[in-house]
Formats: sequence, C-alpha cells, structure tokens
Amino acid sequence: MLNELAYMTVAELSAKIRRRELSPVELMEATIRRIEQRNPSLNAFVFTAYEEARARAAEAEKQQMSGQEIGPLHGIPTGMKDLFDFKPGWTSTFGGIRAFKNHKADFYCVYAERVEKAGGILVGKTNSPVMGFRGTCDNPLFGPTRNPFNLAKNSGGSSGGSAAAVADGLLPIAEGTDGGGSIRVPASWCGLYGYKASYGRIPSVTRPNAFAGTLPFLFEGTLTRSVEDAAIGLTALSGYDARDPFSLEDTPDFMAALRRSVKGWRIAYSPNFDVYPVDSKVSEIVGNAVKLFEQAGAQVEEVKLGITRDQKELSDLWCRLMMPVNIEFFENFKKAGIDILKDHPEDLPPEYAEWLEKGYKFTILDFIRDQQMRTEIYDALQNVFNHYDLLITPTLACLPVDNASDGNTKGPGRINGVEVDPLIGWCLTYFTNFSGHPSASIPAGLSDDNLPVGMQIIGNRYGDLDVLTASAAFERMKPWQQIYSYCRNRPLG
Repeated sequence: MLNELAYMTVAELSAKIRRRELSPVELMEATIRRIEQRNPSLNAFVFTAYEEARARAAEAEKQQMSGQEIGPLHGIPTGMKDLFDFKPGWTSTFGGIRAFKNHKADFYCVYAERVEKAGGILVGKTNSPVMGFRGTCDNPLFGPTRNPFNLAKNSGGSSGGSAAAVADGLLPIAEGTDGGGSIRVPASWCGLYGYKASYGRIPSVTRPNAFAGTLPFLFEGTLTRSVEDAAIGLTALSGYDARDPFSLEDTPDFMAALRRSVKGWRIAYSPNFDVYPVDSKVSEIVGNAVKLFEQAGAQVEEVKLGITRDQKELSDLWCRLMMPVNIEFFENFKKAGIDILKDHPEDLPPEYAEWLEKGYKFTILDFIRDQQMRTEIYDALQNVFNHYDLLITPTLACLPVDNASDGNTKGPGRINGVEVDPLIGWCLTYFTNFSGHPSASIPAGLSDDNLPVGMQIIGNRYGDLDVLTASAAFERMKPWQQIYSYCRNRPLG
C-alpha cells in the first residue's frame, strides 16, 4: 500500500476515502512510514507531529463512518511551511533561525486553519530558508532540502521542503507561500504545479499589521502534482475573511474552470520579460511547450513588454520592498525580549543581514521612488492584458543548482555571462508579486540530465479561472505524471 498510495492525487485519494476503499487511518500510517523512510535523505520535513496526525486520522474515520458531512480534503495528509505559518504548540523557526529552534506559536495561520476545517490533516512542517529571503531552500539550522530528481541539487525556495515532499510522494499536497516566487520557484525545479492566486483570493491574516502583505504582495497557496488538486486546494482555502482588509468576497467555481477550452484565446509569450538572461536549455524547453497551446486552438504571439530597467535594478527593488515587513518582524520580537540582530547576528546569512542593514537606512523618499518603479512593472503587465488573455514566460532562468555545505546555498551569480543577483535575480516570478496577478508554474519538460523546467502562466488581475483553464488544457496535451519515476527510484542513502 505504501508505494501504491504515494503518487495518487488528492482527487484519487479523496474518491477512495469517500467510497470507503481507503480509510484515513490507513492513509496516514502509509504517509508516516514513507516520510520516515525517505525524509532523512531528502530533508523536506523539519518538524513532525505524528501522534497528533494519527489522532486526527482516527477522528476523521469516525466522522465518515457515522455519516457526517465531510470536507474536500477529508483525511488527506498535508504539510505546512516553516516560515510565517503557524499552528498552536508547533515549533516555528522562521526558516531555520537557530535562536527560534524551540519557539512555539499559539495561533493558526490561514492554511492550517482552513485545511483542517476542510478535513485535511497536518503531518508536520517543511523546510524553508531564513525569512524566505531567497529562491533556494537552505538554512544554518536544518541545512538544504535536496531535489528528489537529483539529491545533489537544491529543491528551490522558499517553499522548497513542501515541493520536495510532494514530488517525492511523501504528500499529495502541501503549503507554499509566495512573496517573490516561493511557490513557483520550487514547483519549477521539482516538476510540480505551483499555484499563486490573485491577491485577496486566499486571505492573508497578519498581525499586528493587517497590511503587511502588500509590500510586495504576499500569498498563501499550494504545491501539487496536478492542476485538479490545485483547484481542490483553492476551493478549501479561498473565500472571504473579515480579518483581511483585501479579502475577496466572490467564490469562483475553480473545478468548472478545468473543463473550459482555450480555443480562440490570444496568448502572449515573453521568453525573457525583455531583460532577463535565460539559460538556453530552459528557453528551448519552454519555447516548445508554449506552442502546444496552438494545438488547442489558441493564438500564440511573442511580445515585448517595454521594460527598460536592468534586471539587476529590478531584483534589488524586490529586496528593498521586502525589508519593511522583515524589519517589523525583528522589531516586534525585540519588544518581546528576543533581539536577533544584537544577540544572534550569526543566525542570519550575510546577504540577508546586509539587506537588513540597508533597510534600516531607507527613507520615505526611497519608498516612494520604489513604488513608482513597481508601478512601471504593473503597467507593463496590464498593457499586455489589454490585448491578450494570458502571458506565458519561463518560470526560472536556470536549472537547479548544487547544494552548498555551509547552510547558504544560493542561485547562480551569472547566466549567459550576465551578472544576476544570486538570491532572486534568476527568478522570473517576482514581477507578479509587484502586481498581484495570478500566476502558476507548470511542468514544461525535462532537461537532457532529467531536471525539471517550469513554464509560468500569468492571468489578468483576478483571472484565476483563466490560469486554471489554460493549465488544465496544457496538462491534457502534455501530462507529466511519468516524470516522478525519477523521484520514486532515487537512492535513499
């Protein structure tokens, strides 16, 4: 049963549970056993709560047997990211900050709250880089999460533990959060479907600052092995929440979107967002993949967005925009008696510490100029959607990088001879964190050395249904389930 269940989707497992062909208890035991066997070589989970998960599985079985109404994730195991993601009594290290190795939260994040309401069962927390401030997954406390397609490579970040767990068949669905691509980046490197909804579609509840998730836009979301599973996750997670001042009230039918056609759609394709150097292996795979939409009746045209700023200037903009929420975090903990910057500076990667130091020196005028620059990207994207239904790009400019041995794995510093920021500058993802547009990374193919490459599908503002429709159409034309054989057969030592 262990191997039989490992690569079933949420939809398949849910159907078996509803038909009483599989009990939540059986599924949970198989999940725990697989994690115990495979996580030591993967380092996807950094905290587990097996006994709590077993108890919830037993309760889920009783609810079903008694005929009670069950939710869309009833009995489905899932994982929560170890960043700004909380469940009472669970350890939260904020991405492997050593000073927080025993820190416990006393409240729920939206993912944990809504997943449990939908019947899902949290098994543990997954690895993330310090404060999520990079596109790789590594930190000084837990070390790197290894890519299940090649253990020498990194899983991508910041939701890298969640991505590796889903790709390796430890879970069918896991949480990702996305402030610059942290759902889509590891989805690309781990061969998954990573969905980032429109801002406000899934509530973002942050306190003491309810407006913290707007600079840039921060998102909750999922990592799955199918588009249908992402739609199931959206159904469970979306919906109005009065605690979020930007929460959307409408409730789209995400499942119905999977059955629509893209015939007649106009699709814009940008191979590089005008300004990124992109590895030729990535360009070739994504360039071939986007042409498949023509087979579905869509018109695909290569476009220029009119972006003139250098990509290094724009990645620096992202780093600056992330600083206020990061500084607020450390200042709040200082009030609570934990001064990381003064007493534990060695817990922070030097690149991150350097940006924090700069952040404390930013002025109101700096902030205004950055918002103006951000507006340029918003306008460039919106101009595309004045003429096209979708915009498609590569998700990333490079293939997965090798893991470091010092807890500080970074991305490439140069691509095609051009200097890029090794933290985020190779990620074609953060533009939609500037703008709030829905976007997803979908598996486009494998490189010659069997490493996944992701294709980014971007929709108009609040056009989640369009992104899901196009994703489902692509999955029907180019299903990717067979690629997980590389993960299934990987070495465990």
